[in-house]
Amino acid sequence: MIVDAHAHLGYDEIFDVDFPERELIEGQDRNGIDVTLVQPPTVHDLDGVKRRHDAVADLARRYPGRFYGIACPNPHLPGDEFEAEARHCVEDLGFVGLKLHPFGHATNPAGKHGRRVFETAEKLGVPLMVHTGAGIPWAAPSLMRPAVEEHPNLKVVLAHAGMMIFAGEAAQLAEACPNVYLEPSWVGGFAIRSWVRKFGANRVMMGSDHADNAATELAKYRSIGLTEEELAWTLGGSAAAVFGLFSR
Repeated sequence: MIVDAHAHLGYDEIFDVDFPERELIEGQDRNGIDVTLVQPPTVHDLDGVKRRHDAVADLARRYPGRFYGIACPNPHLPGDEFEAEARHCVEDLGFVGLKLHPFGHATNPAGKHGRRVFETAEKLGVPLMVHTGAGIPWAAPSLMRPAVEEHPNLKVVLAHAGMMIFAGEAAQLAEACPNVYLEPSWVGGFAIRSWVRKFGANRVMMGSDHADNAATELAKYRSIGLTEEELAWTLGGSAAAVFGLFSR
């Protein structure tokens, strides 16, 4: 089973890029991907993210077993709006995770609003994916260590695993915190191979970030000398285990 642990659906108001549904479906078919974990792009307001969450949920309903949602409301939403929307996504829409985008939402993961995302994910019993790499200082992997250590039972997935330039920081965090998992889209294959051997294949998972990048990411894993067992974990088993897909 191949699981793409990191994809988007809809128009991103922060980065001015669109992720059409057609490309997600065609990318799955073209690359033999069985399951894709889909999150909305970054938006600021509650109504906007609700519409995008609903679109992800609708996609999952129309293609059962092929798509699962990851929620990404703005951590700066006032009052209880952030937690209420995250809870709605998990408990009513069946989403399997929560996303923190420190760059897109200008959120310090060690600050009050950053920590509320960690707390909410643990409260809802779902893993937390956190964007890392582009967008420092907030997206530096090292910056989230206090929050990660405060929630040792929460599974935290580092999206992009530092995006190569901060791959060393991502590895240091994974070494210090066994509840950290690496999704190394845009990272070189030599680093992925090293991490698989150092941390175990069950802590590394393939993600594309964009349908057009899926073939490249799959080729990296298949060309770096991993064993069949390591490939099985990194191309699907890790994400399925972390996000509880086996039980669905």
